[in-house]
Amino acid sequence: MTRRGFLAAGSGLAAIGLSAPVAGVAAVTKAGVPTTSVHRVTADGVEVFYREAGPKDAPVILLLHGFPTSSFMYRELIPRLADKYRVIAPDLPGFGFTEVPEARNYKYSFDSLAKTLEAFAEALHLKRYALYVFDYGAPTGLRLAMAQPQRVAAIISQNGNAYEEGLGDAWAPIQLYWREPTAEHREGVRQALSPEGLKDQYTFGVPHPERIAPEGYTLDAAMIARPGNMEIQLDLFLNYASNVKMYPQFQEYFREAQPPLLAIWGEHDPFFIPAGAEAYRRDLPKALVQFLDTGHFATETHVDEIASAMRGFLATVKW
Repeated sequence: MTRRGFLAAGSGLAAIGLSAPVAGVAAVTKAGVPTTSVHRVTADGVEVFYREAGPKDAPVILLLHGFPTSSFMYRELIPRLADKYRVIAPDLPGFGFTEVPEARNYKYSFDSLAKTLEAFAEALHLKRYALYVFDYGAPTGLRLAMAQPQRVAAIISQNGNAYEEGLGDAWAPIQLYWREPTAEHREGVRQALSPEGLKDQYTFGVPHPERIAPEGYTLDAAMIARPGNMEIQLDLFLNYASNVKMYPQFQEYFREAQPPLLAIWGEHDPFFIPAGAEAYRRDLPKALVQFLDTGHFATETHVDEIASAMRGFLATVKW
């Protein structure tokens, strides 16, 4: 996307209620709802787009999105937390409105995503924060937590997996791609990323799929359709195998650092099944586990329940 196109997108966001806050003040709407602003910052040679709301001096919550979405998935969660917390949600490289210059020669891997995220946190001078990790955000955020455990006040994992038993049957074609990364198997994964396939990720396991707004999966499909982006996504699917290999390291981090953790889970998720949520208790005996009657994208259907659970959990955290 060109600079002009990017700015036009930002103007469109402003038109639906997102605007820049006054410096040092948490902006609110006339109804008292915290206003979300959109920004960019250069980190690791990448122009990272992010959404932010809340007081600048408040405890920080860093929201990390998953595949195939972006910080847009947190559009409803951010204002429900920003009265008390500084809430920041970046778009990872390859997603949303984050721009990676061609000259950067960026290698799309989870190690690279974590390195960029670490640089992003440094650029914003984030010294301590709670991590909200979902889907791809889990292996990315947990790499960050392992690198800087002293900065992590708590972890909220919403269908963010770190245990092999949490991998559902929906991973079968992708696991085949890991074992045999042939052109044929790559094509098989590509077909699953059609607009209809992306919609299914939002609606599968949701008791009332008619309540899923179409904007999320429609935006995701449009972003994946950008030139070159599909290949980025297929590269990341292949690299996801590196996360499974790191699960023992993530679990060692849990045992050693003992971060407070809330696992709040859409229990009908075909990708990351409930066993993955329960497994956290093996290494974190005090972990809180809560299941929701929904699928993978729990924030689309249960944002109030998630916000309420987070507020109760974070109230007990030592910042």
